[in-house]
Amino acid sequence: MVTKLFVPVCIFLLFHYSQGKVTYNVLSFGAKANGRLDSRSAFLKAWGLACASRNPAIIYVPVGRYLIGSAITFSGQACKSKAITMKIDGTLVAPSTYNAIGNAQVWIKFYRTNRVTISGGTLDAQGSSLWACKSSRKTCPKGSTTLGIYHSQNTVISNLRSLNSQMFHILVYACTNVKLNGVSISAPDLSPNTDGIHLLYSKGVTIWNSKISTGDDCISIGPGNSNVWIEKVVCGPGHGISIGSLGWNAKEAGVQNVTVKTATFIGSDNGFRIKTWARRSNGFVKDVRFQHARMVNVKNPILIDANYCPNNKNCPNQVSGVKISNVVYEDVHGTSATRVAVKFDCKRGKPCTGIRLKDVNLKYGGQPAVSSCSFAAGTASGLLQPTSCL
Repeated sequence: MVTKLFVPVCIFLLFHYSQGKVTYNVLSFGAKANGRLDSRSAFLKAWGLACASRNPAIIYVPVGRYLIGSAITFSGQACKSKAITMKIDGTLVAPSTYNAIGNAQVWIKFYRTNRVTISGGTLDAQGSSLWACKSSRKTCPKGSTTLGIYHSQNTVISNLRSLNSQMFHILVYACTNVKLNGVSISAPDLSPNTDGIHLLYSKGVTIWNSKISTGDDCISIGPGNSNVWIEKVVCGPGHGISIGSLGWNAKEAGVQNVTVKTATFIGSDNGFRIKTWARRSNGFVKDVRFQHARMVNVKNPILIDANYCPNNKNCPNQVSGVKISNVVYEDVHGTSATRVAVKFDCKRGKPCTGIRLKDVNLKYGGQPAVSSCSFAAGTASGLLQPTSCL
């Protein structure tokens, strides 16, 4: 039955079974590895066949550069395959002119998929032309996220490299059970809004053994996330690992059960940061553990900013806001680029509670740093430099 279906293209189609899996090579569907001719339709054809297969399927992208000339969506709504792996040995490249994807929101999107693995390869969004437009104060598109995973389950992203995204590099939105392992993300430290990995409304996300250098948060955890595990991440340059910003809306889902451990921050603006808008909100942050971190010349190694209000716009600076509770900082050591290495700037109406410091050793210029607390309550134990202000 399979042979009859593909007889007209049997010369061109690389297609075989291996351990019950069927493989589709994008070159067989007209993809060009020269980085100049648009391969978007070839990728969609390969996805369509993989999706329709009743066997687990592999979409194979050989070495080379493959232009994806406009936004592309891999939809899993009608998929019959039990599992699809996109194995990438090459590079997917966006057009150098930013308008091609600048208004698309997401350049490469996986939508309502289940058991999809994206393995290896490079995504090069060529975002520098859009950054230049924004810095010139011209009217520019907002920009596109490089890779978006939306409303999906059981997703694995392994050994993927993302370069020079226009906006976020990777966005995980309303997903369950997502694992990112060995991810490498790179953009200049002045590239605007190029968050490395941004999480929204998702449950059960694991980020492991990854290196992120970018112009915004290395990892940002937005509203509605729970059961997040982050381990062995190197961040810098960038704005650190941030929970937030939260509290823009009066009614907003909270963030809970987040663990970040064995992280290294090198020259980043922040280390561990929680930031919430100075606005009325029913949102919350609770049950967070920051453990075993090394700070190297970090401006704000430990920071809670519950009065976040850039440029003093859209912020009435009200006393109510996001409730922050049960946050643990344990075994955090290294150097601060500023004298205030630990800062808890909480709100009078909803003070931070249950803050715990244990074995925090941060120095500034070879001398002990200092800490600063506003409306923060908790406990401190073990080696403490700077001295706790709780």
